[in-house]
Amino acid sequence: MKSLKYIALIAGLVFLAGCEDFLDTDNLTKKDTSNFPSSQTDAEQMITGIYSVLNSDLANPEQDPFFVFELAGDDRLGGGSTSNKGAQGLDRLMNSYTSNFKDMWSNRYSGIFRANSAIASIDNVTNWTDNSEKNKLLGEAYFLRAYFYYDLVTVFGQVPLVLTTEAVNLPKSSADEIYAQITSDLTTAISLFPSTKYPDYGEGHASKWAAEALLARVFLFYTGFYGKTALPTVDGNAVNKSTVISNLEDCIANSGHGLISDQRNLWPYTNPYTAKNYQYDIDNNLTWATDENKEVIFSLKMSNNSTSNEVYFNRIVEYFNPRKTTVGAFPFSVQGYSNGPVSLKLWTDWAADPDYAGDYRRLGSICSRAVELPKYVGDKSKEVENTGLLAKKYLGCGAYDTDGSLRNSYAYFYGGQDNRQLGLTQAIIYIRYADVLLMHSELTDGKVIIDGMSGMNKVRQRANLPAITYSLEALKKERRYELCFEGLRWNDLRRWGDVQKIVDNQTGQAILNRGKADVFQFDPNFPFMKRYKETGGGFWKIPESQITLSNGVLEQNEGWENTYDWVKLPYSTI
Repeated sequence: MKSLKYIALIAGLVFLAGCEDFLDTDNLTKKDTSNFPSSQTDAEQMITGIYSVLNSDLANPEQDPFFVFELAGDDRLGGGSTSNKGAQGLDRLMNSYTSNFKDMWSNRYSGIFRANSAIASIDNVTNWTDNSEKNKLLGEAYFLRAYFYYDLVTVFGQVPLVLTTEAVNLPKSSADEIYAQITSDLTTAISLFPSTKYPDYGEGHASKWAAEALLARVFLFYTGFYGKTALPTVDGNAVNKSTVISNLEDCIANSGHGLISDQRNLWPYTNPYTAKNYQYDIDNNLTWATDENKEVIFSLKMSNNSTSNEVYFNRIVEYFNPRKTTVGAFPFSVQGYSNGPVSLKLWTDWAADPDYAGDYRRLGSICSRAVELPKYVGDKSKEVENTGLLAKKYLGCGAYDTDGSLRNSYAYFYGGQDNRQLGLTQAIIYIRYADVLLMHSELTDGKVIIDGMSGMNKVRQRANLPAITYSLEALKKERRYELCFEGLRWNDLRRWGDVQKIVDNQTGQAILNRGKADVFQFDPNFPFMKRYKETGGGFWKIPESQITLSNGVLEQNEGWENTYDWVKLPYSTI
């Protein structure tokens, strides 16, 4: 019997289990695996506690996989100021801090622990109102465990595979073993989830459709990156391409999800409180679909009532927002740290591509400061790697009140807080329907038609672009433009073997460093592609604290000698 408050994994996986988030505070120490969960309400609270782990990294976005994947790709630079070495190190595949990613590691394993606990103890509940509710909750636990492991395995490559609530000190498992568990968990989740259509399965919850879509994402990365033809399973079988395609077609046909009419309406800059004073919204008649709409299959929700001790607000947005926003920065007037400036190459490639002439998504995704914010001067004393371009999808937006005062966030008008941090309630979209269509096209080489056209061309049609003949290169471009700034580009480049594009697309582009003209460069002493190969294909350093605590059981990833710790930008003036 174990007290759910105090269980912790030790040594190579040392972290506090943190189960108290999904237990009542009353008589907390009296609840253990013999008596919790005892009711359906207990079980629901237990599953909610697993979801809450997704928010934990947001206290420091540089510890969050979404932020890591965004900065590691080619379409953003590190940016920020000279002190923002975390973002700049992510852009250069270098280690920025002692025991970097410690929080990511412990938070993801905390989520895995909670999922393991739920899977092991859910049979304690015997008085279900409907057995399908038990299956749904169990499906969520399997889905979330797979999601956490997929984050870990794409960041670190090989990690310990923990499937119980026992205190353990394990070495790294092979990638094949971890992917087999992810595949089996997702397959189990798909079988457990009811085929309830959106929106009836419940806002903020995973679903059968999310599991089917995530399985396709896992399949594409594993088979592409590792040169395989199928996903392994724990029973020694495999999930092949035809099964993944069939799952996606189930999602497409039966989920109730679909494309909204205008992609721009996915993003909060189109909310009505901001839009009435934002000329771009006015000119294009844009209307926010809200964070909950038919295109969003799985996302991380925020709270209107966060405190500084409970980070259920979106600090990733804060990190991407510009600095010194008091004059001329509306609508992106939430003060931030100017990390992740958009690469000039994305801006120019998109404009020059004849297949994308007139694509509204370019201006809907990227803000040119000179054009849209002509009175905004930024922070020349600190701002580095400034390209003059901001990624609109994840920027905090202010809104004017009836008395003419500018509120820190539009969320104030939805019951949120008038605060530059606590008011950032934008959801992070992890999986949306457009990605499902594009994955389906990629897996079928564009040959399977849905409602008269391929999935790729359905996405293009939504952008008012004509249909084109499928090719992998065309698919790659469509994913780059449709899904830019959504945390997918880095792993797309890795699975396609296109990581050289990061060097090609960033090196030599014009930037401003503290207001002075410069060009972007990687430090010649640490060539990017050399680093990529040495790290086994872009896998990051395991936190040193975990290596130490394991007493040698857990081995460090290759390619991470202290020589490659990030210190400063390689510019002569910085």
